[in-house]
Amino acid sequence: MTPISARVPDPRVRRLAATLYGYAFLSELVLLYPVYALLFSDTGLSVWQISSLFVIWSASSILLEVPSGAWADAVSRRLLLCLAPLVSAAAFALWVIVPSYPAFAVGFVLWGAGGALASGALEALVFTELDRLGAAGRYARTIGRARTAETLALLASVVLAAPVLAVGGYPAVGAASVLACLLAAAVATRFPGNRTPAPVSPAPSGAARTNPAATDPPAAATGAAGEPEPEPGEDDLGWWASLRAGLAEVRADPAVRSAVLLVAAVTAVWGALDEYTPLLARDTGVAAETVPLLLLLTWVGVSIGGLLAPAGERLGRRGQAALLGFAGLALAAGALLGRPVGFVLVGLAFCGLQLASVLAEARLQARITGPGRATVTSLAGMATDLTIIVVYAGYGLVATAAGNGVAFAVAAAVYPLVAVLLALGGRRRGVPAPGRGGQRAAAGR
Repeated sequence: MTPISARVPDPRVRRLAATLYGYAFLSELVLLYPVYALLFSDTGLSVWQISSLFVIWSASSILLEVPSGAWADAVSRRLLLCLAPLVSAAAFALWVIVPSYPAFAVGFVLWGAGGALASGALEALVFTELDRLGAAGRYARTIGRARTAETLALLASVVLAAPVLAVGGYPAVGAASVLACLLAAAVATRFPGNRTPAPVSPAPSGAARTNPAATDPPAAATGAAGEPEPEPGEDDLGWWASLRAGLAEVRADPAVRSAVLLVAAVTAVWGALDEYTPLLARDTGVAAETVPLLLLLTWVGVSIGGLLAPAGERLGRRGQAALLGFAGLALAAGALLGRPVGFVLVGLAFCGLQLASVLAEARLQARITGPGRATVTSLAGMATDLTIIVVYAGYGLVATAAGNGVAFAVAAAVYPLVAVLLALGGRRRGVPAPGRGGQRAAAGR
């Protein structure tokens, strides 16, 4: 790895960041997001049928997550990022053209496939290209701003869905969603196609190890963004070899394995709880029309959390552990207050947890050294999805017995525990804090 972060990025870094932000925004500017449940209901689906669609969606995402990551390591990641929104666009078009349970089920499979194609491939492409340009240290701030762009797109979808639905009904909302996906695919063509990492200088004694297999063959053709696109060669890893390489790195390297688990633990809990924030807001006793205003506090917190990534990079391991512990306590306290003011604490907690999620993703990318970067990243995504399902089940049990506030507090208790493990883990292994060089110590290896 090349842990160099230029204070003023060169034009290629700025172009990569601009492309990423545009892609992230357009990929999430789906006006069907806030109204697709209404579409299902208005089509005549029952509650259990709608729930079964969500199960199909989750299952397709989980099943396709790792195979698509291995595919991203074997072929052009830019190609997969172009295909992902096109597959999602097909799903949305199918929903509004032939609204029915079979069409919705097929659409969710397609939507899950589109998400899986981009998951892993996007993070791997961005980190690899930044590393090649000598700016790997900018990954956290870059991906953090991309997460904020996604959040702003979701907010825009909520704002725009109502007037578009009022004017043109579900066909208009679906057409707008398809258009956003097509624009995202067009923007994806501007991603660099270079798969060749930055040259690695000889490492001094005690520095992080490098893996010769991580270097792809020299590029030959030229991609759409002016970067070389590699030609397949006899040394290229195929899909099966990429999958095995990624799985082997997670199995053999404790640092990578712990980083994968950290991403899942940090991201999954608050990601699942976000689905229940409307219920928590309603329990505060406010009128139905006030609920969106309380939810706005959480969205603002998420947006700010992504933008704070540059400051978060300066936190050591103990600092990040303290951030997790504080966010968990704030989330529990805000939920247990049972009053509207509690959402100030919930928004503050979501801010910290979004920042912690971005830093956990950066930690993972900094620890991957093999050729299966997208595969390893997709493993983290699959672990996150599986954990989210566990949180859903646990939340349902606790909330049914004790209410939404207690369910939030029980789930939030995970974060202080993760914080303790994070702080103790660094002291035991002597691992440097992420964001301070991007490399891990090789002591004991």
